[in-house]
Amino acid sequence: MNYIGSKYKLLNFIKNTIYSVVGQNLSDKVFCDIFAGTGVVGRSFKCEVKKIIANDSEYYSFVLNKNYIENHCELLDKEHYLNELNNLPLIENGFIYQNYCIGANGLRQYFSDFNGKKIDAVRTKIEQWKNKNIISANLYFFLLASLLESADRVANTASVYGAYLKKLKKTAQKKLILQPAIFELSENKHEVYLSDSNDLIKKINGDILYLDPPYNARQYGANYHILNTLAKYENFIPKGKTGLPLYEKSKYCSKNLVQNQLEDLLKNANFKYIFLSYNNEGLMSVAQIRKILEKYGRYDLHTTYYQRFKADKTENRNHKADYTNEFLHILEKN
Repeated sequence: MNYIGSKYKLLNFIKNTIYSVVGQNLSDKVFCDIFAGTGVVGRSFKCEVKKIIANDSEYYSFVLNKNYIENHCELLDKEHYLNELNNLPLIENGFIYQNYCIGANGLRQYFSDFNGKKIDAVRTKIEQWKNKNIISANLYFFLLASLLESADRVANTASVYGAYLKKLKKTAQKKLILQPAIFELSENKHEVYLSDSNDLIKKINGDILYLDPPYNARQYGANYHILNTLAKYENFIPKGKTGLPLYEKSKYCSKNLVQNQLEDLLKNANFKYIFLSYNNEGLMSVAQIRKILEKYGRYDLHTTYYQRFKADKTENRNHKADYTNEFLHILEKN
């Protein structure tokens, strides 16, 4: 998925930095990704560590990580269920079509009419199977993650859901086909939470804590609200031109609150090694972060230069303004 703040392109930098501090053999280590997002960092360590603890406060993220992190054994008959979902008759009066497709209300166009109706059909059937105990919880999250990612591929947006495009772009004109959200098999069990990070940190412990909080005032609950709506599939009255639901605002997106939030999390973290991703465009400066981390142990900093995320992609992306400094702050806690 195209995702603000995704660390996919930075995985080598992050992993090599962690190896240089903790060592190459992590088989006895508990790794926590407490602002997991789509889970790419935790997923990259899934088969290397004793256990992954993944968390995020957004429900769509919880669904993705329940599949990619917590699912670790083969799921029988998953292809059968995907095939059945791909061949369902369309639903004409479903929530997504009625509120986020232009054919229903003449207002919003996040999906084509066909895809909106198909999303409703698929999402309704998955929930029916769950409520009738036809599918397991593991299969439920696999199918739901498959729907989220497949719907995202045909969404009529510029990668984020803060707005939709006036005309259907080429990818949005394609018919939705559910593709499997394949997860990696592993011998060990893992844990996934849907929680405020500063609350959860008081209840867990481990060896390596990876922090990737929001860097700026952009709220993920607004930028990815459609994914939350698909994942929860609850009735509500969409607000405004973009059809927003009510969403919780993160204190990490507030310049006045973010430093206190970070310090509170670090103070309560029962982890030996802590790695914090941040960049030069964030609400906190390098000096501010260093001042906080140095209170709790030995501090170090690694940095790299990389291409930033842009929702409005253009063909020529190589000029200097499209690049940013990514910092990985390191704390070996006392």
